[in-house]
Order: sequence, then structure tokens, then C-alpha cells
Amino acid sequence: MIIRHCPAALALALSALLYGPAAGAASGPEPQPVVRQTWTALGGDLGFIWNVELLNDYGIKLKGAAEGASTDTRGFVAVPLRDQSGLSFAVTETNFDHFTTGRLVLRGGFRLTTPVGEISLVDAVLQPRGNGSQMLDVVDASGKKLFYLDRLMYAIADQGRTVEVQTMDLRMHADLAQRLGKPEITDWVVAQMRMNLSVVAQDGNYIQIVQGAPVWPGTVVPDVTPEQTYQADVFMLSFQPQYSRCTPTWPAAGGTCDGPNTATNGYAVFTPSSTLRNNVNNGTAEATVAGDPNGTSSALYTADVAWYRKFSGTFPPYDNDQHPNLIWNLYRVDSNNRIEQIGRSGVKHAFVTTNSGCSSGPGSGGSTGTILGRSCSDTYGTGNNDSNNDLGPRSEIIPAQDLWGRCGSIFDPECDQALNTGGGNTSYSQRMLTRESQLTAGGTYYFESWYIVRDDVNIYNTMASRPVTFSFGSSWSITAGTPQLLGPVINRWVSPTTSNPNQKNVEIASSEGHTRVAVNVVDLGNGSWRYDYAVMNLDFARAVTQGTPKYSDDSDPAQRFRVIHNFGFDRFSVPLPGATVSAIEFNDGELDPANDWTASVADGKVTWTAPVNPAPPANTPAVLNPLSWGTMFRFSFVANRGPVAADIDLHVAQSGTPASYTASVLGPDAVDAIFADDFEAVAR
Repeated sequence: MIIRHCPAALALALSALLYGPAAGAASGPEPQPVVRQTWTALGGDLGFIWNVELLNDYGIKLKGAAEGASTDTRGFVAVPLRDQSGLSFAVTETNFDHFTTGRLVLRGGFRLTTPVGEISLVDAVLQPRGNGSQMLDVVDASGKKLFYLDRLMYAIADQGRTVEVQTMDLRMHADLAQRLGKPEITDWVVAQMRMNLSVVAQDGNYIQIVQGAPVWPGTVVPDVTPEQTYQADVFMLSFQPQYSRCTPTWPAAGGTCDGPNTATNGYAVFTPSSTLRNNVNNGTAEATVAGDPNGTSSALYTADVAWYRKFSGTFPPYDNDQHPNLIWNLYRVDSNNRIEQIGRSGVKHAFVTTNSGCSSGPGSGGSTGTILGRSCSDTYGTGNNDSNNDLGPRSEIIPAQDLWGRCGSIFDPECDQALNTGGGNTSYSQRMLTRESQLTAGGTYYFESWYIVRDDVNIYNTMASRPVTFSFGSSWSITAGTPQLLGPVINRWVSPTTSNPNQKNVEIASSEGHTRVAVNVVDLGNGSWRYDYAVMNLDFARAVTQGTPKYSDDSDPAQRFRVIHNFGFDRFSVPLPGATVSAIEFNDGELDPANDWTASVADGKVTWTAPVNPAPPANTPAVLNPLSWGTMFRFSFVANRGPVAADIDLHVAQSGTPASYTASVLGPDAVDAIFADDFEAVAR
């Protein structure tokens, strides 16, 4: 049995073992007085997956293989840890407080060449940062600080006799960044890490793991009139983006990018570290994200959220390995206030919840790290969000329900329920790729990070955005600005509550998902008006599937759940009641004209249509480059009429009912705006 944790969740388990189950557990003794314990970890191994491309940008290279190391099934190069020393950490009842004393020593390790000489991790030491920190400094044998470890995500196994740190970030220490003459790369993540440790319990008292009783979405709240149910509502608490790597060619990656010169116009990768928090409410509305207009949930009673790693088994309440999924996007607004989405990631499959800062009582979750409870937070570090083992394509997800088609996915291509480790990913697959020329084009940039969570009642507070800026030295760097706001970037471009008569932002909502359509109209003078429409498909998909997402039903291969496709829209129309249009544009944020939608003016409207595949796969629409979930397209034209209310039309790529959706925004008037006042004067 393996019990997954991050720092506070580890403490929950330790507390459950020592003092009985937390409040809200199905059974157990009364809570005991606060007790402080010290636990010691020693022995095991430390695993590395270096970001080799990022190191190369700064002239740092691995010098041969690591001494005494081996490679595990997840691709980590594991270096043994000596067992004669130990690292202690403090636990206060239900809280992992901090590392205290001691150290862990590598037996072997890497050597790296740098522009200022060789640095060695052979026999390097992991030691507590001090001052109550939950970070570990990585120090070489001579005492020089090289890196540090944070974002530690634990799993407890063998009733507490072993601890697995399933993932953590290895970051550049300020001392090493200064030695390299590159202080700007202080704190940059340069490797994803994992660690297996043996644990010695104080007084030899090992843990008896007790799982609390979760409250799932839809569970009736006891003793409340009128009847209410627990509801899921997860918030994006914060995120920080980082540069990961760049290649001048794709998909054949390699070589060096040239930044603002853009002679190669390479493909840059950026990755966030993202922190979410479950709703804090337990009968009273309180702010989950303080200071944000959308930071308070309408769900008064917080449900637990299932958080099971893919291929880990069958679990309630959905009878599968349900877990949230994370995506991120990048946008540019040019000097003419035209928006484009210039970067889109794949899907990061979440696999363990940190459960830090949890509240007790119903909705508190369990102690296993497989359930996110009330007010609990969870962070996925940059290294893990850049992991081949956890990233897949958006095409495998039905977003409005957060259903993953495991059968036929890149992790189970043969639909035989066998995990294909890494999914065939490279260090550029499923990443957010942005062309260098789009980073040097000027304007304002926004980064967006968001989760999709099954049964979540409000998709808008699980996403957040913030302004960012880019610069280029030895490599690209990204600086996060303020403010960070809950909600999608399209709502920053045109507010849904705008009073500007030349702007509008509306939602199209249905059981199939949510889409926003925003328009900004600019008076160009001389009787000309530019219309810019941004269509953001948030989580809409009319999917074609096979089988059932319940794993208890998938003993028959035909019943194993497969997403054949999850297309969104393939046509967008704006009425033109007598107006003349010119300068018609389509923008999907890519620099590939081969898959652009084509525009036509006929039947009193302008219509953009997705290109068609002349030989589509079986059971798949012929549409290419559909407007699918998590994606924004912009449609623009210049007209000789000013704006009035108008109904646009979005046609669904997959046949069904309705065939299309409409929304009332703005479009060209049937009467020339220049003469409208004259007509009104005559009428008077």
C-alpha cells in the first residue's frame, strides 16, 4: 500500500498514525493534545531528469554518466544515498513543519562542466535551508552551494517505513548563478527530481494509516434545511511561468535559438509552476482567493475532489482513476488592441495532491494525497509540469466532464491497459511552443494557467492570468507581472461587464461546455470601422467516444473508454445587412497559413470555414484545425457601417443537435452610421 502526500499531507498521515484519524474520519479515537515529533529519513536514492537544453543555453553540460547511478522506468537517473547519515524533520500534530537537522549524502553523482570550471555533485550533501524552511540546499563536498530543492511531493509506503518524494524541483542557487555571472537565472528550475528514503520513526512507533471519509460532489449535507449538497469548486491560487528551452527547428529539435534576431525564428517553450486551492466554504461564504473579484465561491459546502494517478486502479466516486488536468496558454495584444493566442500547451495529468493548509471536518479529505479536501492547496512545480511521463494531448480529454480517454491514448496506444511510460514524448512534445518572432513583436503579453476538474461548478475560477514580459540574453527569460486575476484572458481583453458601446463579451453555455465571444469595434474614421472578434472555446466539445469511463466495465476491450475525437467548431459567421467589408483576416496564433480558415461573403454574411481533410480517418469529421477546447481564434474585417446588436453563428464540427450556437454581440448596422443622425433628424 502506498499513501501519497506532500508536506502537510505527510503530516496528516503521520498524525493519523500517531493520534488517530482527523475530524471527519469514519471512525477512531477522540483527538489528542498537540504532540510534536521528530522523524528521520536516511538511505535510499535521488533521481534526476536534467533540463539539458536549458543548461546548454548557459554553457553547462553533463560530463559523462553519473557515478554509481542507474536509470529507473520513469527515466530518472538514480544516485544512491548513503545510509550512515540522516535528515530529520519536525511534525506538529497535523502539520509538516520544516526540516530540522542532519543531512543526506550522495554516493556518487554527476559532474558538470561550466564556463567557470567543473562543478561536482559526487558525494554532494542535501541539508536543510534553516529558518523553518521546507527546502533543501544541495552543497558540494567542499561546502559550496550549487542548487536547492523545493516543491517536494511525498508518498508514504510500508506503514511509514519508506517515504517517496515523487517529484520536486531542482533550482539554481543564487551562489552558483553569481559564480556563472548569470544572476538572472537564480531560482530557475534545471531538473525534475524524485527521492526514495528509508524512515526511522521516533521511539519506533510506525504509522497505522487511517483514511478519512470523503464527501463527494452531490453528497447531501446532513442536518441542513433546505437540503443542500456538497459541490466541487477549485480555484487557481497562483502560478509562475519559466522559460524551459528553445529549438530553431521543430519537430526535429536541436541547435541554438537566436532571440530577437529571429533569423531562425525558433520554437521557445515556457512552463508554469501552478498552485490551486479547494473552496474554503463550510456553510458560510468566505474568500478562497482573497482580494480577487471572483475569489469567493457560490458553493457553500465544499466537496472533496478525486485525485488518482492514471493507471493507478479503480476508485470511488467515478469507478476509475479520475484526476484534474492542467493546461496553459499565451496571448499577445498588439498596439491596435488585436488579440491572438500564440501558445498552447498539452494536458498535464495531475497525480498527487499536496493537501497543504487543509481544514478539518467534512470536506477535509483523507490522509492519502489522492483526495483534495476543503481549503487544501496543491502545487505542481515547473519540472513536473515539463515531464514526458505526465503530459498528453488535449484531444484525449472531454473537457466539460474532465473525462480522459485512456484507451488509444499516447499512454495506452494498444488499449491493453499497459502504461506506455513517457508516451513517446520528446522534450518539445505537448509543450507550449511559441515562435521567437511572436515574442519580439511588441504589444502586451498575458500568460494563462488553468485546471479542469470533474463536477466543478465554476470553470472561471479554476483559471487565472497575469501579464508577462520577455527578454533575451543567453536564452529567453520571462518575467511575471501583476495583477494576477481569476478568469480567462479574453475577459481582460473585453470585460463581460463593459459599458463601452463598441465592445461586448458574452458566454455561450450548454451541457456540452462553455465558449466566450468578444468583439471590439474601432472607428477608423472616414466611415470605416474595424471589427475584431475573439472566440474562446473554453471547454466545449461534441465528442465521439467508445466504451465507458467506468473501469469496472472495461474487462471487455470494446468497453474501454476511448475518445475518438473531441472537436469544437468549424465555422463562424457574422451578418452583413447591406454592409461592404474588406481587410478580412483570420488569426489562430500559428504561423502556418496551410491550415488557416478561409473567408467568404455570401447570403448577407461573412463566414470563415475550417479547411477540410480530403481523406479523414474513419468516424472522424473531415475538418482540419477546428476551434477546439482551450483555444482562441480571432476573426476581423473592416466595414462601412457602425456597430449594432447582431447574432453571430458558431457551427459545431460534429453533427448533432443543435447544429450551431448563436450569441448576440455586435455587427455592422444596416444603416450607414455616417447618415444615421440625419435620418433621425428627419424622423423628428
